[in-house]
Amino acid sequence: MQSFGKKGEDIAVALLRIKGYLIIARNFRCKKSEIDIICQYKGILIFVEVKSRSSKAFGEPEDFVSNTQKNAIIRAAESYIIENDWQGDIRFDIVAVYKKDEQEEVRHFEDAFY
Repeated sequence: MQSFGKKGEDIAVALLRIKGYLIIARNFRCKKSEIDIICQYKGILIFVEVKSRSSKAFGEPEDFVSNTQKNAIIRAAESYIIENDWQGDIRFDIVAVYKKDEQEEVRHFEDAFY
């Protein structure tokens, strides 16, 4: 059975593709950090953190991205930028996925942190 976290990432990828984003990489690892999705849209390189929750009982999924996690994502993004000699603009987004009455609700937060 597929974990809800993995399913949430698949849902996020599908949403981003529908919106016209080009998916470049998934689960990019750098040392101990990981970026769930790297994509491009209108010339911007975007690093996406996906937060999936089976309910909102403990709060909104997007609120679970800690400052420590944000810093780790930024460090991994810096490595990706250097490795790929990216010269353009970048952005950090969050896609929040949670279950609601046997369906998933998805929200995309652009420019969520820096």
